[in-house]
Amino acid sequence: MNILITGTGSYIPEKIIRNDHFKDNVFYTINGEPITESSEKIAEKLKKITGINERRYINEEQQMYEIAVIAAMRAILDAGIDPETLDGIILAHNFGTIAFGTTQTDLVPSISSRVKHELKIKNPSCIAFDILFGCPGWLQGVILARQHILTENAKRILVVGAETLSRVLDPHDRDSMIYADGAAAVIIESTKKAEQRGIRSVLSQTYTHDEAYYLHLDSSNKKDYQPTTRYLKMQGKKIYEFAVKHVPQAMKQCLDKSGIEIEKVKKIFIHQANEKMDEAILKSFYKLYDIPTPPEKIMPMNIHKLGNSSVATIPTLLDMVLKNLQPGHKLETGDVILMASVGAGMNVNALTYIM
Repeated sequence: MNILITGTGSYIPEKIIRNDHFKDNVFYTINGEPITESSEKIAEKLKKITGINERRYINEEQQMYEIAVIAAMRAILDAGIDPETLDGIILAHNFGTIAFGTTQTDLVPSISSRVKHELKIKNPSCIAFDILFGCPGWLQGVILARQHILTENAKRILVVGAETLSRVLDPHDRDSMIYADGAAAVIIESTKKAEQRGIRSVLSQTYTHDEAYYLHLDSSNKKDYQPTTRYLKMQGKKIYEFAVKHVPQAMKQCLDKSGIEIEKVKKIFIHQANEKMDEAILKSFYKLYDIPTPPEKIMPMNIHKLGNSSVATIPTLLDMVLKNLQPGHKLETGDVILMASVGAGMNVNALTYIM
């Protein structure tokens, strides 16, 4: 049995937030001390490290579940299927839907149930559930869809990743400039065709002994700002070190499990969190095979324009490459790709796929 991605779709918010958007922000350290460096210089440093020039936010009247629906509809249209034939909807996110100007997460009903409702699917056997798995959530959703197809005789699953990090960022934390909004979706489908295509191997890991709270919620860096509200916080240096150490190993384990030689890998899709971090992960990965320099143009990136939209980064990037919206990158039938992600938990996962 082959398990394939038969359709992709994404929603990139219209509102462009450039680095100069933060020029009037007053930033503080985690200890509540004001940072004397100008916001312009802070943004310049951010660009050098992460590669981010701009990011996208949803409009004030939009909510996360709505952009998830748009991405889902586009994937369904791309696959050319009837939504009633879906056996399941898996929705990856981390913060639910939060109306603009509020601080409470709305998770009842679940985001996946809202997507199913908006798609007007009547079939009760199309199960809908959300998963919380940090930034690797969408990729984990694909891994769960594969498992559901293999063990439950399901045929077709919709997997969506959607996030609106603009609704949970601390305006007084310089790390907030990394975050973005977005949504993307794929249709995962089984086929009994003889040729080997689709998902060839998967791997998932969770590290919690020392790493569980590298990403967490806490009060604003400015101690008197919105004292009852908690914001997304991260220990950037520790996350960087963790990712560069563990993600390449996970990628190698996953690729080796597939039996595919590294020379046959055409593209590598890594969660768009930090340009320098992803480059370091890629270089470390190839060194595990005694290859000192990765092949040119093997790793597409869109973080420069879209920022870090958490669960939506990999599926959005995949959709853009498949639809020739990522200059210099193209995929054809038979190409081998490797996907990998890292995020809150701390979770790591990887997947090999033949187009």
